[in-house]
Amino acid sequence: MSNHFDSNKPIFIQIRERIEDQIVNNQLIEGDQAPSTTQLVNFYKVNHATVSKGVNQLVDEGILFKKRGVGMFVAEGAKTKLVEKRKELFVDNYVLGLVEEADKLGISEKEIVQLIKKVKGSK
Repeated sequence: MSNHFDSNKPIFIQIRERIEDQIVNNQLIEGDQAPSTTQLVNFYKVNHATVSKGVNQLVDEGILFKKRGVGMFVAEGAKTKLVEKRKELFVDNYVLGLVEEADKLGISEKEIVQLIKKVKGSK
């Protein structure tokens, strides 16, 4: 986990996304204790309020839950929620634009699939 940030996005969102990435990538699984805000503050060298804002958003969405006096934990169903949310964002951010551009260029659905397979196969 890197402690460097992109200057084009608020830090609290980047911290939130890094925790989400850990859940999606199975580095944190349901029931696991998440890093404390103090640990995150020390690692990222940022203000406590910044870390808290990102973590509290995950709590509000039911991705993390608090156990008073113990810490934060990954909620049941957290990975499924995150994957579904990211799939929707993937469609909005990538697929819609791809389809629109393909329509402009007269690229068929079959050709799109072939191009995707070609690109995926080259990785």
